[in-house]
Amino acid sequence: MAVYVYVEHLSAKHGDNAFKKKFQVSTFYNEKYKALLAQFDTLRLNYTYEFEQYPFSSKIPGMTEGLLKKCLVSSANLKDFKRKAIGIIPNSDLLQLSAILYDFQQVYRELVYQPVKAKFEKQLAEVTEFVKTKNISAYVDKGLFFYKSYWEESFPFEIAFYPLPYPEGFTAEAFYNTAVSGLRSDNKDYITLVSVMLHEIFHMLYDEQPVSVKRNISSWFAANPAPCGTYAYLLLNEALATALGNGYVFNSLAGKADEDDWYDRKYINDIAKKIYPLVSDYISQKKPIDEAFVNSYIKIYDENYGNWINELDNLMCYRYVLSDNMSDYDVIRNKYRYASYSQFEDQVNEYSLAKLQNTKLTKVVIVSKENEAKLALVKKQFPELKNWKYKAKQEFFYATQLDDKTQIIIINTLKSSTEKMFEGMVLLPQQIEKK
Repeated sequence: MAVYVYVEHLSAKHGDNAFKKKFQVSTFYNEKYKALLAQFDTLRLNYTYEFEQYPFSSKIPGMTEGLLKKCLVSSANLKDFKRKAIGIIPNSDLLQLSAILYDFQQVYRELVYQPVKAKFEKQLAEVTEFVKTKNISAYVDKGLFFYKSYWEESFPFEIAFYPLPYPEGFTAEAFYNTAVSGLRSDNKDYITLVSVMLHEIFHMLYDEQPVSVKRNISSWFAANPAPCGTYAYLLLNEALATALGNGYVFNSLAGKADEDDWYDRKYINDIAKKIYPLVSDYISQKKPIDEAFVNSYIKIYDENYGNWINELDNLMCYRYVLSDNMSDYDVIRNKYRYASYSQFEDQVNEYSLAKLQNTKLTKVVIVSKENEAKLALVKKQFPELKNWKYKAKQEFFYATQLDDKTQIIIINTLKSSTEKMFEGMVLLPQQIEKK
């Protein structure tokens, strides 16, 4: 798993980072390894599938990349990995991935692992002892009760670390019953580290709520009249995991609140800190999430951060993009790198517009071909646009709120590139037509 993360950081899909800089001045920076990285970038490792009985966005889609990572963590070697992962992706891609990881094992060991091996293994022992002495499982039990979730006791929570020998912030991710995190060589703050790991476990508990609980929560958000309801709902998973892990658990372990940022994204950090008293009160009173909690959460969001539905950086975190040009996918991805939900289709027609209408995400339509006909299709598909007036022969950027409380953004391009159209675009309250 550590080698896989390393190769990801070296690939062209990642920007500059400490792993890449050290690799590029090493003897391994040669045609053989450049070719392997180029090959890695051609592999499609992630396919997704939906759990259709659950309300939209309430359960993380199944992802083959997550299954591959789970197999990487649990495998003794690459031969074991190939045996466990067969069938997750096409065999040809699995074999190519395994061969790339095999060749990069030596690079990883020499450039990353061996220089910090002794210190890293000491850290692992210290973290293990810290977890044992702090009764961490009690926090999981509190989370299970709050979320109204279920977890079979025979299913372990697996936490895996890899060394991060550079003074950069660590990242963590969770998939199924496994959480993975980088561990900085200078890190002795195990309270923060364990809080982050529990943050990831709380994501697992949220994801494993029974479908009846998911449907209730979805209906409570839908019934609330606040215009921010949909985006508050889309933020709920991260808001709760951060308030619980980085807020409640940290406070309990340290005996005081963490005065630093709890998350490196302002929307998650700000709402988590603001709802922390509400979450803490529910945990202390041994109350599970209910309709009153949801309404209080929406009220906090609406009163303090209602303007977020006018901020593109927030809206584009949850996006479904239709465009006639596949190249727009890279434009959107590069400009708005942080994305909790991202879907893209390279065609604007009746079928794709119908799918777009039924998806509770920010709806982006980029028209650059047959502009007059396709803009007419967009207007026809959305009843909220019946009074919309536009000029197909002029470039424009238009946004309005739909009845499902999501924003639709329509970009009409003639000569300008999509990248140019987005430059300097900021949605202000007066630019958004609210329903």
